[in-house]
Amino acid sequence: MTESSVEPADVYLSVGSNIAPEQNLKLACQALANRYGDLHLSNVYRNAAEGFSGEAFLNMVVGFRTTARPEHILAHIEDIHDQAQRVRTANKFSSRTLDLDLLLYGDIVREPLKLPHADIERYSFVARPLAELAPTRKHPVSGKTMQEIWANFVQDAHPLEAVELELLQ
Repeated sequence: MTESSVEPADVYLSVGSNIAPEQNLKLACQALANRYGDLHLSNVYRNAAEGFSGEAFLNMVVGFRTTARPEHILAHIEDIHDQAQRVRTANKFSSRTLDLDLLLYGDIVREPLKLPHADIERYSFVARPLAELAPTRKHPVSGKTMQEIWANFVQDAHPLEAVELELLQ
């Protein structure tokens, strides 16, 4: 199987870290730009760890257009995790150097690839930056726009603090 797909697709990834987060978000953005070219970056947000006690996370969403197949993007994500020396533990909710997830690949719905990713509707730190980048894009399953999904979060219950951070030089 070649790395290219038939048609270019708009792709969105969530990027988060709570171990050396500024350094690791920069690493992820640079690695993605080197592979996929021009990136669209949301604002970066600080939020409390969810599901465990730990340092606050910095989270954002990155968008780009590519002909790379989703399987190749997922493999590249694992390469970037390795560059950031991510250690996977038995506990899904734990501190991490880097956490990248493929949120959307065009309008594809594929369960084995977790597309679209459930975190879009589960976490404010995914929904808000995704709504910034693609407010009118419709969720391939629910049909709601990303802005509608973000608007459904109770903002005070899911506080996000915008952080100024220069990610690409």
